[in-house]
Amino acid sequence: MAFIKVNDVVLHARAGREEHGRPLVFINSLGTDYRIWHKVAHDLRGADFRFLFHDKRGHGLSDIGDVPYSIEDHVADVAALMDHYRMKEAIICGISVGGMIALALSAARPDLVSGLILCNTAHKLGTDAAWNLRIAKVASSGLSHIWGQIERAWFTADFRKNHPDEVRGIRNMVIRCHQGGYIGTCMAIRDADYTEAAKSVSVPTLVVGAAQDGSTPPDVVKGMAEIIPGAAYHEMADAAHMTCIEQPARLAELIRDFAGKHGLA
Repeated sequence: MAFIKVNDVVLHARAGREEHGRPLVFINSLGTDYRIWHKVAHDLRGADFRFLFHDKRGHGLSDIGDVPYSIEDHVADVAALMDHYRMKEAIICGISVGGMIALALSAARPDLVSGLILCNTAHKLGTDAAWNLRIAKVASSGLSHIWGQIERAWFTADFRKNHPDEVRGIRNMVIRCHQGGYIGTCMAIRDADYTEAAKSVSVPTLVVGAAQDGSTPPDVVKGMAEIIPGAAYHEMADAAHMTCIEQPARLAELIRDFAGKHGLA
């Protein structure tokens, strides 16, 4: 791991040491850090990729910076990290708000992006009223107050029953996220609309949804796929919002297949 100052914040990052291989950049969901990708990366072992992970500003071990944020702030951070590690023409794989950041990055810095994998996300996430209500709840009572809602949206009933320790660990990660960083990113999501960016995507794109997703229902995710030129859509039946945790092997397989199909391996 490394700590790198970009855009007046110190970000916690991890990058592959090798100089060869297609860059594969992972971007996390709201309230989490880069450990959510551990199993996916493990299942991609042996593939010719050079990974980059980081904790968004206000998350994990990264600086908080100035709140509120915009999605463009997060995009600038990813771009600066990629420039630091001399990564271009990468596959960008983001989940939830991470997918929105990936979509925005492809519009802002097309030189950095050769393919998009957008998981459990959309070009517009939620309503102003819903985000304002969440912000108010977190500001008044903390993240633990909304964990029950998050847990039901993020994980299927079967996963919650059969993997209680893993769910508990993710709970610990989320409720320990800095309150200001969480709220700042909620504000960024609330204020963002990347409909036009989605319509203008010019690189191969895979959109991944989940049948039991309580945060970004599959019809919302599929709706985004339908406006991205040439995008493929895949829906996981036995998963909710956090496909990278519930179905890491399947997601790794989709990444491999996508890269191979489009000559990005």
